[in-house]
Amino acid sequence: MERPIIGFGHDDIGDWVATLSCGHLQHVRHTPPFINRPWITTEKGRKSKIGKNLNCVRCDRFEIPDRFVAYKKTPIFTEESLPAGLKSDHSTKTGVWGKIIVTGGKLRYCVAALDTDVELSLNNPGIVVPEVLHSVKPLGAVSFFVEFYKDPYHAT
Repeated sequence: MERPIIGFGHDDIGDWVATLSCGHLQHVRHTPPFINRPWITTEKGRKSKIGKNLNCVRCDRFEIPDRFVAYKKTPIFTEESLPAGLKSDHSTKTGVWGKIIVTGGKLRYCVAALDTDVELSLNNPGIVVPEVLHSVKPLGAVSFFVEFYKDPYHAT
């Protein structure tokens, strides 16, 4: 999934990493002849890449960034109390991840952009990728809630 670069920093050993809008970090090394990114070596070069997209395989794998923490959750929804808006395509804000936690029954979770249509249950939660349209559909009697995650060091 393509994600825009929102900033740059260093990893534990000093290599450059790009911070993507989803919250994931991705190395952007300049190690010729294998990887040629001379722009990473200057501030002007890095600034020129803000807003440019990089492919984020961790979003493709529905991985919440390691440093993200839960900060709020919805009430428990049932097949009867589920808001209509959640049954149609909707998304979270930039940098906000979610985890759909089923407490009883089963729920269908669809994410067309990531070619995903899965059944969620007690032992199979769903991960909500920021800004990616998704929907849910009760499969009979169900109860679930959504827990939201964000980077504790950056406002979203």
